Amino acid sequence: MVEYPFATEEQKELAQIARTIMEKELKPRLHEFENANDGKGIFPLDVLKKMAEAGFYCMDIPEEWGGLGLDVVTKCIIQEEMSKVDAGFTFNMNGAGMNWPYLLKTKMPDEEKQMWIDRMLAGDATGAFCFTEPQAGSDAAAIKTTAVHDEEKGEWIINGTKCFVTNGPCADYFIVAAWTDKTKSAGKGITLFFVEKDRGVQVGSIENKLGLKLSMTSDVIFDEIRVPDDHMVGAEGSAFIQFMQELDAVRVEGMIYSVGIAQAAVDEAVKYAKVRQTFGKRIIDHEALNFKLADMQIRTDASRALLYQGAQMIKAGLSLGTISSSTKCFVTESTMQTTLDAVQVLGGYGYMKDYPVEKLMRDAKIFCIFDGTNEINRMVIGRLLDKKY
Repeated sequence: MVEYPFATEEQKELAQIARTIMEKELKPRLHEFENANDGKGIFPLDVLKKMAEAGFYCMDIPEEWGGLGLDVVTKCIIQEEMSKVDAGFTFNMNGAGMNWPYLLKTKMPDEEKQMWIDRMLAGDATGAFCFTEPQAGSDAAAIKTTAVHDEEKGEWIINGTKCFVTNGPCADYFIVAAWTDKTKSAGKGITLFFVEKDRGVQVGSIENKLGLKLSMTSDVIFDEIRVPDDHMVGAEGSAFIQFMQELDAVRVEGMIYSVGIAQAAVDEAVKYAKVRQTFGKRIIDHEALNFKLADMQIRTDASRALLYQGAQMIKAGLSLGTISSSTKCFVTESTMQTTLDAVQVLGGYGYMKDYPVEKLMRDAKIFCIFDGTNEINRMVIGRLLDKKY
């Protein structure tokens, strides 16, 4: 059920179709996927293919390139419904397909760009964004990966190791941030490159995470990897500015999975509270429990309202200001508390893997950490307030 009150009938229909596919193709096999690879999990490419066939992979690629060109609000409505089934798959699917704008910013021939776009739309190509390194997370300027120009061959030689790469093990191409001029500041010396996996890119260790098991995360190693000049994304030295500008929108859009988790937690807790009885009545009829459920929905309603306000601002081309980091902090912390409360409502059963709420709790935690930790985002808000007043 689509919860966003301003969703159009078309948006509701699209979201329901996407969820129906997830319910059929993914949900019955969630346990299998979660426990694959000795508990590290797996991103099921066959389910991705089903979603692509229905138009839900890379759904925002413009019509002139063959895509549906769906706007950010419509994407959020669809992905909230998908996340109620599994946020890890939904998060990874979006991450694997969100890098097409970087491809279009290269100077690669249009025929080559279209080939990649066609593969993406068919569900035959996934990507990964490579910025974070072991010593460079929230401090993105601390990366050490380099790209050295070979003028004679017209190529860039990339060396470095990236970590915590979403979809790293499955990716067919990578968007890689590297220093091209260390004599300059990060804002002028770091550049992005489009790098195909078959150029020799190596996948390192796959992480064994607490949650979000259907989103695979790994190291990615670039050892003397050569790419042509036309694989540079945008202008030389523009990566850091591109990354920081886009991060505002990511901090809004990227929290829709968290909203989906929160609503799923509320739904499961209420469903259980209506049938579980103690002292002769349903536990939902006990005031203490009833109020806990109410607080769970209050937080989820507020999270949804804040996130979709931000999504509408992105669609309208408005500056997000504090809304970006405020959304990141409020939504993720609200969802974390809501999933903890869901476990509490189910009592001992909530702690067991036979019931879905312990998984929702595990999946929720990471959203407080990536796209800038919530501590970093509070610093961002503080600086914006200092500047404003």
